[in-house]
Amino acid sequence: MDSAPTDSTHLDWSNVGLGFSFIIFNALISTSLQLGVGSSLLSAAIRCVVQLGLVAMVLQKVFETNNPWAVGGIACLMNLLGTVEAVINKSKKRYNYMFSCVLFGMLCSTIPVSIIGIRFAMVIEPFWKPEQYIPIVGMLCGGTVSGIVVAVSYVLREIYDNRDKVEMYLSFGASRFEACRPVAREALRLALAPTISQMSVIGIIAIPGMMTGAILGGSSVQQAARLQMVIMFMISASTALAAIITTVTTLAIVVDNEDRLRPDRVDVRDHPVWRARNWLFSRAVDGVKHTVRSCRGLIRKDRQNGVAETDRLLG
Repeated sequence: MDSAPTDSTHLDWSNVGLGFSFIIFNALISTSLQLGVGSSLLSAAIRCVVQLGLVAMVLQKVFETNNPWAVGGIACLMNLLGTVEAVINKSKKRYNYMFSCVLFGMLCSTIPVSIIGIRFAMVIEPFWKPEQYIPIVGMLCGGTVSGIVVAVSYVLREIYDNRDKVEMYLSFGASRFEACRPVAREALRLALAPTISQMSVIGIIAIPGMMTGAILGGSSVQQAARLQMVIMFMISASTALAAIITTVTTLAIVVDNEDRLRPDRVDVRDHPVWRARNWLFSRAVDGVKHTVRSCRGLIRKDRQNGVAETDRLLG
């Protein structure tokens, strides 16, 4: 029988600070080699600290309550935040209703796969136990976001930048499904390529985090390995299902019901969130510049008045 999970380590913020020194080291290397990723590394590391800190506080409360509705809310929140990451942060091109389509694809993939996998493959009852369900949904969301971004980015690039092949098929009388089949096939192949590569090297070249966590938690190596197998298969299924849903919905929007290509439905501008941020930043900079100019004008006027008063007194 497996031993009970034990907390074998105790880390405080000094340990986190020591780990953060590795990020600083990478940023210094980036600056010295002029790679241009130093600020991205630091901002990503700060986001990691803030996000994991908030997640730790929220999940601790959810684990203590052991409420299925709270677990379901956290799962939906993870999918919502994954959609935000995919649409706002990762996608350079977007299309009409992309947010709702991506959210629909994520919910229809992560939730059913997690329920079926945990209940029947992992034989956990009830399936919504917070300490098992929430981490697994988080891993599914992480893999699903990557697959969705790859698939949608490829489809939009082919439709907007390299649309000659699709237009040729359509001009010869092909339906939109026939014309877009090569694009969809390649998009799905690219979306699944990272998962396939990860499964091919897992165990021999890399020991995944879930298996390591299970071993540290007190499970036997055999049980940890089998758990990791099930989880990798679940990630693969969730990624494939989400990529299929989002690829089909994307093609259905950018190629309309009358078999016409609609590149006008593709938006290549920055997301409105970033445009609003840039507008606010430019207004703030303009306000600071105006304030500095006003202060300089007042200082110059005071100096002129002082010089004039001195000349008057000396005269």
